[in-house]
Amino acid sequence: MNGFVIREARLVRVSVPMTEPFRISSGAVDRKDALLVQLSDGEAFGWGESSAMSGSFYSIETPESCQRELLERLLPATVGRGSESIEEFNLHLETLSSSRFARVALETAAWELVARQRGVSLRQLLGVPDRPIPSGLAVGLYDSEAELCAAIARYWGDGYQRLKIKIKRGQDVALVKAVRREFGDIPLFVDANADYTREDFQVFEQLDEYGLMMFEQPLAKDDLEGSALLQQRVHTPVCLDESIETAADARRAIELGSCRIVNLKLQRVGGFLEGLQVCQVCQEHGIPLWMGTMPELGVGSAQALALASHPGFVFPTDVEPSHRWYLDDVVRPEIRLEQGCLTVPEGPGLGYEVDESKVAQYAVGQWQF
Repeated sequence: MNGFVIREARLVRVSVPMTEPFRISSGAVDRKDALLVQLSDGEAFGWGESSAMSGSFYSIETPESCQRELLERLLPATVGRGSESIEEFNLHLETLSSSRFARVALETAAWELVARQRGVSLRQLLGVPDRPIPSGLAVGLYDSEAELCAAIARYWGDGYQRLKIKIKRGQDVALVKAVRREFGDIPLFVDANADYTREDFQVFEQLDEYGLMMFEQPLAKDDLEGSALLQQRVHTPVCLDESIETAADARRAIELGSCRIVNLKLQRVGGFLEGLQVCQVCQEHGIPLWMGTMPELGVGSAQALALASHPGFVFPTDVEPSHRWYLDDVVRPEIRLEQGCLTVPEGPGLGYEVDESKVAQYAVGQWQF
């Protein structure tokens, strides 16, 4: 792989309004705050996105904490520095910051920079095939079963290939029962976002009767032993998400019997290198994957779609078209759903282009290095 020198960098914080509030067990947001990074060697460039959710949705990290890491640690020590490879560049980032949600913006931007240097797509550089990615509909929490079913009805006809609904303690079995009553035997699963404990196994034993694809992250991220105990008591596969931050996490979870499926998020693992290693571990043990999302804006979504072409990903992705979550996006063309799939445009790097006019429209802060 070509070496590179980062000669210029730009950080832009954008705030994009969402089509409706997104609610999970730990809170709700109505705007997407993301940090966009552009790295340049003077000729080629690459974009990355740091997309931790406001309010510590899925992690202790937030847009504010990632912004500090990028401004105070990562970007000042990156500009002017040469690297012989992405691996060397990533090791440098790891010495600067423990924040994967911050580092991912630089690691993924470096991959696109090198892809553009070589005139190839990001998928070609990653060594994964070019294929359409099946997309699944994800629906958050609502105040009533009727509102939940109405939200599903608004989008299900667009051609999604499976449905995920959020649950939390006190809002679980009845929701699944209502969805099954209204929509029948569609491919369906639930995402608990780690809201339950070992005292709640009976909830999942009840849910086991509804023919679900999986239970996503039922227990706390660190309770791998509890997840293994739950998996022994139910037929439905347990899927881990928040628990998987590294390939070592995936290996330990699989060896304990804590899951039968892994949801990989590029933001959580810190970029493509660790993501590829998670894929390798899962493939070695016959564990299928699917690509999750925060959700990200178009830059992060396009990067997720690039890796989601890896043959280890067998379930539809949580990445959805731009208009599903956001009133606008920062890439062109918009990410679109066609015949149940998302297709990355041809071209070097991401395939999508960042729309500078949209970045300027939604910018709430920007810094040049």
